[in-house]
Amino acid sequence: MALPKKVVERLTLNLKRYQTILADAKNRDISESDTVVILADMLAELLGYKKYIEITTEFAIRGTYVDLAVKVGDDVRFLVEVKAINIDLKENHVKQAIDYGANHGIEWVVLTNGAAWQFYKIHFDKPIDKSLIFEVDLLQTTAKNTQLIECFGNLSREGFTQSSMTAFYQQQQATSKYSIGALLTTEAVLLTIKKELKKLSPTSKIEDDFLKNLLLTDVIKRELTEGEQATAAIDLIKKCARAQARLKAKAIAQ
Repeated sequence: MALPKKVVERLTLNLKRYQTILADAKNRDISESDTVVILADMLAELLGYKKYIEITTEFAIRGTYVDLAVKVGDDVRFLVEVKAINIDLKENHVKQAIDYGANHGIEWVVLTNGAAWQFYKIHFDKPIDKSLIFEVDLLQTTAKNTQLIECFGNLSREGFTQSSMTAFYQQQQATSKYSIGALLTTEAVLLTIKKELKKLSPTSKIEDDFLKNLLLTDVIKRELTEGEQATAAIDLIKKCARAQARLKAKAIAQ
């Protein structure tokens, strides 16, 4: 989705300013409650929400309050779970944030300590699942980071729609390092590599299993082929392949 020019300009300008504010806050080791104050300002000044109307600390979920909720009219767009700026984001924090969203049927959740941001989509399956859509450390990037601008732009007051958020999620899934890693060992890519290798050594006979094993052991980082996110990427590619096969079969039948 093409973001309005004013949104991009607002993000670019204010990101630079908040990098200074966050660096100072980190040096002063501010508390979680003070980090929440900065986050509320960021939601207003970066993302364009009305601070005293659309950003609230009074959103109750099963007897407890989430740190921040962004609500436009009757629609809760996303929740923000905040930790103190010098607290590393851990798996138990992720679970806490996801539980908040799942218990209120809210699909989009942000976990942050102000500097580090993790943006999740909740899948309302059985059991509840989640996908990490985007992760960034604002103190280790620049306002020219196009993925950051796109992510914050989609979260912004002007940019947020369910369709745009879903499209951003699908784009991030398709272009993740795990998806690229998984694609490198598919039959189509292996065939292309073999063709190129034949140009280098026309008499060589290269087996698929040998080439795939070489990629998995010596070329692709292990972290891209093992673990939850790698498995999810493989499942996504298989799902897309099955969908393409059904479309092809349908076209032939017609």
